[in-house]
Amino acid sequence: MQDPNEDTEWNDILRSKGILPAKEKEVTEDDIIDLVEKTVQAKLGNGEKAIEDRTLDELDELEDDEDDAVLEEYRRKRIAEIKALASRARFGDVKEISAIDYVSEVNKAGEGIWVVLHLYKQGIPLCALLNTYLAELSAKFPATKFLKSISTTCIPNYPDKNLPTMFIYYEGDMKQQLVGPVSFRGMGITVEELEWMLGQTGAIDSSITEDPKPKVKDVLFQSLQSQKDECNDW
Repeated sequence: MQDPNEDTEWNDILRSKGILPAKEKEVTEDDIIDLVEKTVQAKLGNGEKAIEDRTLDELDELEDDEDDAVLEEYRRKRIAEIKALASRARFGDVKEISAIDYVSEVNKAGEGIWVVLHLYKQGIPLCALLNTYLAELSAKFPATKFLKSISTTCIPNYPDKNLPTMFIYYEGDMKQQLVGPVSFRGMGITVEELEWMLGQTGAIDSSITEDPKPKVKDVLFQSLQSQKDECNDW
């Protein structure tokens, strides 16, 4: 899988569309200087000699000590942040599983892990569409484990009328089921609608808080309202 942190034109396009998260801001020299100054000011507030009362030699010694201390502290914090980010964003794609993998991949996914499992079958257009959308969402929400499995491979004799099906798990416990084409609004569903639906279950931390499905306007009601307004104008 391509490295999402690489500076490539394709990654820039994915970031502009919100599929990949924005790159972390690079640490500049000004950021480090600001950290040094804040540390120095905090230290001077603890009863030590004021900076304006220090000699040049004392200032040089203070600068050397604070540079080393702050840089080491900053390095330690950045390592901790990177490790925490890596532990959360450890998925990023849609993994195919079989019945043998079900327990380890779903029921034993781990503490704090959301799992979205799509049961599908080849030849069903809506299943193919949802697999395309899940590929996008898995890259956008790498902290969530996205899985897919051919329905009868995962659950023997699972009826085709129930496809597509999505099972939503958290820490190995099923939280919600989306079963059948009606649950997914048919072939007209958009990736934003699916993101909103999964966000409502808690499986992903989506910024889409309102249903993005276009509202169907009642043409007859609008026509009657227009006629009423015209009558009132007389």
